[in-house]
Amino acid sequence: MRRVLISLCGTAVAGAAVMAGCADHGSGVPVRQVPQNRPQALTWQQELRIADAQQRLTKQCMNRKGFSYWEDRTLTLQESRPVRYVQDDVAWARTYGYGGRIDAKGARLHEHNPNTTYRRSLSPSRRTAFDTALDGGDNARMLTASLPNGKEIQKIIGGCTEEAERTLYGDPAVWFRTSKTATGLNLLYGAKLMTDRELTAATKAWSRCMKQAGQHYKDPQAARDAIRARTSQLGAARADEAFTVERKTAVADATCARKTSLRAITAARETHYVNRLRDRFGKDIDTYRQIGQQAYDRAVRIVAERD
Repeated sequence: MRRVLISLCGTAVAGAAVMAGCADHGSGVPVRQVPQNRPQALTWQQELRIADAQQRLTKQCMNRKGFSYWEDRTLTLQESRPVRYVQDDVAWARTYGYGGRIDAKGARLHEHNPNTTYRRSLSPSRRTAFDTALDGGDNARMLTASLPNGKEIQKIIGGCTEEAERTLYGDPAVWFRTSKTATGLNLLYGAKLMTDRELTAATKAWSRCMKQAGQHYKDPQAARDAIRARTSQLGAARADEAFTVERKTAVADATCARKTSLRAITAARETHYVNRLRDRFGKDIDTYRQIGQQAYDRAVRIVAERD
């Protein structure tokens, strides 16, 4: 869940690279005020802690059923920070660039996942038992949720995975349904947002700032795409050179985002479009956020925050 370039509170935006007006403490940008009678969106730090708590609960459940299970807390708190479309933390960019090396580290960890290795070491019958214990196996049930655009999405759930979700979120079906509604609203407004006059004006100001820094990009996504392509072209043998360029571009990106208030403007305009949908989806948005806050309250009693 670390890498979220296109997000509404950490969830992908289809077809448009934007950053929602969600709390992102430590960025230096004031957090959008939410009416007191509405639950607030989770910060990425809170989302990460919930994910870690879910891993801990899953491990405990699997251990009770006679299987080994490993948690993944390898990345530090700062390494786990999602890089959203508007990244204006200059200090973070100076250290991590766009997070390219963190992504590579995560890919290596995924490739050598101890749970996958352990599962493969089991006999066929024990492997089946492991799968049943983890996610319900053939006894798993199917959850169905509708996206705001009317399309349906499904999820299989059971075993220790369901037990962990139930402990944190209550009813997994309600959590699944409301989460897909709240995090899929961008499907309805994404195109309008990216042609919004205030946002496009701020993006052009960012681009002019970048040009003055010797970086010629039309928007933050274009800058990151170019860096990703350059890193791939240079290959492992020139990884240090690629990372130097990545950090230089990322620092310029973050600096210009601060100078032009691109993050604050993007957040304000996205909030505008979300609020226009509240008559249809407000109840699900608030329920999703309330469940998330309850999950976080439970998570803090299960795991400590990462260092």
